[in-house]
Amino acid sequence: MPHKSDTSIPSNIATYLRKRAEGEPWKVNEPPSRSFSGAVVIPSLAEAANLPQTLESLSHNPADLLDRFLILIIVNQRADASSAETADNIETLKRLPLWKQQYRLNNLFWVDAASPGMELPPKQGVGLARKIGLDLALSLLDYRDDDPLLICLDADTLVQPDYIPAITRHFAGTAAGGASIPYRHRPAANQAGQSAIDRYELFLRTYVLGLELAGSPYAFHTVGSAMACRASVYVASGGMNRRLAGEDFYFLQQVHKTFAVVPLGGTVVHPSPRSSHRVPFGTGRSVGDMLVDGEQRLLFYQPVVFSIVGEWLAYVAENTEADALSLLIGAGLISPVLQEFLEQAGFRDSWENLKKNSRDNTKLTTAFHGWFDAFRTMRLIHELSDTVYPRIAPEGAVAPLLERAGHVAPDIIGEQLELLRRLQWAV
Repeated sequence: MPHKSDTSIPSNIATYLRKRAEGEPWKVNEPPSRSFSGAVVIPSLAEAANLPQTLESLSHNPADLLDRFLILIIVNQRADASSAETADNIETLKRLPLWKQQYRLNNLFWVDAASPGMELPPKQGVGLARKIGLDLALSLLDYRDDDPLLICLDADTLVQPDYIPAITRHFAGTAAGGASIPYRHRPAANQAGQSAIDRYELFLRTYVLGLELAGSPYAFHTVGSAMACRASVYVASGGMNRRLAGEDFYFLQQVHKTFAVVPLGGTVVHPSPRSSHRVPFGTGRSVGDMLVDGEQRLLFYQPVVFSIVGEWLAYVAENTEADALSLLIGAGLISPVLQEFLEQAGFRDSWENLKKNSRDNTKLTTAFHGWFDAFRTMRLIHELSDTVYPRIAPEGAVAPLLERAGHVAPDIIGEQLELLRRLQWAV
């Protein structure tokens, strides 16, 4: 991948650019005249109606901070895109120079991943689009005085005037490599849409609360339009993955394993509440399914499954000297489903390897959480839900977790959502 020959680019970044970064045919529309202390990367697929609102919201951030950040739009589609998506992307590419001037975003640039010959390969989508933008941004950053920041946003997500100040302040005050930014979905156009997005956001927030009560280190939100990391952490984590959906989940999981992801305070991003079937799962798909089939399409995990996760994590923490067989027997006493899940996941051999390669209990615990990661935690929760504890309506799922966390739980779903937003900084 071509990049500027600047000795200020550290060797780790240069190695990533040479070996792992996305290259031709994609490139920034014109070479910026200088480098930046960070980048906001925004994939855009048929967003001509929404992107200007996002850009306008960014423009209200302090001018001195905006001047230090590259804003990079990746206008993207596959060759099999619909005619409507193609026409919309053409319109977006035509209007970007006008929006740059209109919103006085002097550092606004874009990548054409939509025109004939420039499209994404088959079966690719937002993961690759994010990766193209983040990889291209790497060679445009200033590494001389600090570790630059990479920020992920979406073309239908609005930010507040305190967005960039809060992110820069956060990373200046923490050693953690990644951040999960508070989010709050915007109001829907009608009551049915509002009810669907409230239920979906409540589901996401309840899941994170359950993980927090279980003592999981992965109790943070993984929303693609609300995450950021340091450039060095991005390359050390292997860069963005190319997944069609869930790229945010797997990316932040990888960042957390070595460099930690922590929630960020001081700002809130506002994703769109709209339905969409562009991806196989996620916000748009869940909202769309509920609007078609009713809210019963989205049921919640029973609180007991989080208790089982918590008991397992505590049991391992208290028995780090034990061998794998003893831990598996203990797991069976917690839940036979847990024991069988661990057996099938290869825990027996993995635990012995973790013990062999960990010099002390602290390193062993960290290595264990690297093995029993966010994905394995979610798989266990799914297995428990599919076999013994079927998913239920939110009325029976949310209040017990809130009460276990020490809060008086409202009866009304909307009030439960507001309480969780306050607890999880989305205010």
